[in-house]
Amino acid sequence: GAVYSPEETVFRVFAPTATSLRLSIYDVPEGGEPDVKEMTYTDKGIWEFTVAGDLNGTYYTLRADGPDPRFADVKRDVIDPYSRCNTAHNGRGMVIRDETPIGPAPVFDRSEVIIYELHIRDFTISSNSGITNKGMYLGFTETGTTMPEHPEILTGIDHLEELGVNTVQIMPIQDFENDESNDGYNWGYMPVHFNSPNGWFATKTGDATRVKEFKLLVDALHKKGMKVIMDVVYNHTHASGPEPRAVLDRIVPGYYHRLSADGRVETSTCCQNTATEHYMMERLMIDDLVHWARDYRVDGFRFDLMGHHMKRNMEEARDAIHALTMEADGVDGSAIYLYGEGWDFGEVGGGKRGVNATQMNMAGTGIGCFNDRMRDAVRGGSAFSDRREQGFATGLFTAPSGYNRDGGLERATLLNQADRIRVGLAGNLKSYEFVDRTGRTTTGGQFESVGFAEEPQETIAYISAHDNETWFDKIQYAAPAGATMADRVRMQMMGLSIVSLSQGVPFFHAGSELLRSKSMEADSYNAGDWFNRLDWSYETNNFAVGLPSAEKNHDRWRIIGPILAREELSPGQDEILACLAHFKEMLRVRQSSRLFRLPAALSVEARVRFHNTGPSQIPGLIVMSLSDEIEGLPSVDEQYTEIVVLFNADPEEQSFAGEEWSGRRFELHPVLAGSLDSLVREARFDNAAGSFTVPARTTAVFVR
Repeated sequence: GAVYSPEETVFRVFAPTATSLRLSIYDVPEGGEPDVKEMTYTDKGIWEFTVAGDLNGTYYTLRADGPDPRFADVKRDVIDPYSRCNTAHNGRGMVIRDETPIGPAPVFDRSEVIIYELHIRDFTISSNSGITNKGMYLGFTETGTTMPEHPEILTGIDHLEELGVNTVQIMPIQDFENDESNDGYNWGYMPVHFNSPNGWFATKTGDATRVKEFKLLVDALHKKGMKVIMDVVYNHTHASGPEPRAVLDRIVPGYYHRLSADGRVETSTCCQNTATEHYMMERLMIDDLVHWARDYRVDGFRFDLMGHHMKRNMEEARDAIHALTMEADGVDGSAIYLYGEGWDFGEVGGGKRGVNATQMNMAGTGIGCFNDRMRDAVRGGSAFSDRREQGFATGLFTAPSGYNRDGGLERATLLNQADRIRVGLAGNLKSYEFVDRTGRTTTGGQFESVGFAEEPQETIAYISAHDNETWFDKIQYAAPAGATMADRVRMQMMGLSIVSLSQGVPFFHAGSELLRSKSMEADSYNAGDWFNRLDWSYETNNFAVGLPSAEKNHDRWRIIGPILAREELSPGQDEILACLAHFKEMLRVRQSSRLFRLPAALSVEARVRFHNTGPSQIPGLIVMSLSDEIEGLPSVDEQYTEIVVLFNADPEEQSFAGEEWSGRRFELHPVLAGSLDSLVREARFDNAAGSFTVPARTTAVFVR
């Protein structure tokens, strides 16, 4: 890259196949006459040139020449892959010295992390957000913002603080394929350039404004006590070959991308796959991660399609980041958290290109993976099955929709889902021992390979994210036709409470607390503000604002249309506020006891127990106890010696008794005893019988 100092700037480029490399320096972001320099080949594929004087604020491009038939008639002018700041349309890199201060990150253990995933534009773009810099980095620096007609409703960064989340995962902001000068909607998962922030979210695109304003975003969240996680996309790029924005291929043709046996670029990610098994692609990724961590004080990274990287890549990245120190780098790298999608598919599936970074392979690394096992059990079906399939929270067996026709196996399927959720509640640990639906004592890893983690922080507990339908829209598909809006809201709350009270790291999709809908859109990456925005009025949740796109939904229009047409399925302010209150209450319950946030597998194995298990269990009821009275282990909770949590997904009230609880004095958790939800306040404990009673579709927490 461009290694800057006020006295000189040294430009270095890896281009081993180039026969010449030219550096063009400009005074302006577009147009102008360049000062052209012929770079010198040094060693190990590196070209170099030193320019004396202070180049801060200047612009530059590269031109590589060399043998490659794809570029026979193409001038390979390109931006430097290591440029730290790009101009609009990815045209030129900048030499910059940005000294925007960023306050220190809040300090808390990894077991304390509560992640809230958002898209910068979605979160602030609505006309009723009360935010001036709508859709911009700077929108997150505005405090005291409220919904204009309802000043009691907090918006923006104050809403995040009010919720009780402490870590914000931001969808991709690395320079991606879009026209920064217009309002064309984009999720950012089509990266062009890794090292520079995208200018679409900046107030100005022709200079280093994007760098300063993203730093101000990070600083603002830090000041609110929240960490910042970047969603990073290193597994593919927007383009390869002669395409003008194929940055990597225009520097070293055929090297940075993963090729098939016939020499074609692999596209199993739906884009141009990168080859991080190659040394310099791995190094580009790691150098870039260190750059974001050191220069922007980013507190963590979520890796898109992490399974398309090698396990070695992730371990090398972890070690490089954790090596950063306050003394040398201004950041404590050991506190930075890495996690991602450990899916196993495509040309790397099954280790065909080496040991890849999948759920099972990442156990013991300290790097987290998303837990799709619990997600699917709560929701029903999978990301690839019929959306009408029911799960634990959407009424399978207990409130059948008539769609699931498993030949009488609905009860068995529900009990299987409950076991998967139990493993998830226990941190999805391979070693966790429990009694499964057959009455057999097994472990999370032995039970259908559900458990994949060695430590709880290696698991991300979630039920929804930006991909696929929102949790509310999934419920609209799967709930029985006769389910009322109140029933559907309680299904939403059940899913949120399972995530909130899981060991490991809870993860929430922005707007889940507001019953967020995308009008049944299955993939809203290009669906615009109309489907993606968050509505701050709390009067609607964006349900039934239109028929979703044909691209990903046409084969389901016949199902979607009648659902969207049912006016009674659009929630109002009462329902939205009820869900919001529940969300905040569940996070307060989680934060009330370290028993919900155990940092080590040994502690989870000793303290977490499940009841109502085996073949004769009450279907639709999960009973979990957490004990602070374990011989040989120090106390972790100054308030409570035991907690019992009951997740009742049944449409009827349920009771469960245990001899070990007879004579003990349990009370409903004080947060729930004062809940805005009148139904949960009806939950009760019979001291003499040792019996808990929980209302329909309710999560109750008892303490002693």
